[in-house]
Amino acid sequence: MPAASPGTTVSAGAATVPGVKIYQFSGGAASWFGTQILGVLITICTIGTCYPFAVVLVERRRAKNTYRQLLFIGTGWGIFGLWIKWLLLSIITVGIYAFWVYPRLMQWKVENTVYA
Repeated sequence: MPAASPGTTVSAGAATVPGVKIYQFSGGAASWFGTQILGVLITICTIGTCYPFAVVLVERRRAKNTYRQLLFIGTGWGIFGLWIKWLLLSIITVGIYAFWVYPRLMQWKVENTVYA
């Protein structure tokens, strides 16, 4: 099947065609590495408190480098309260709640990613 060219548009509600690319990632290793290092430094320097801001940094890079331009509208403050709640619940349950953190974080990421 042919891949969609950069000029191809797919309207909302259109049937999907098997084998046609709708998304394409164009990010490179250097920008990924720099973003990851910055995210790690933010997390380490704040002892994990500002991890939500590192998540936002990484997600904005992912969305920016996706063909069929995506926009990540989430903010660090938007997830900060959830992050504190998840951290406290994980401590209280001796780590058991941590199994629910990743799916909740993914849900938040998807809900805050929109078409540009």
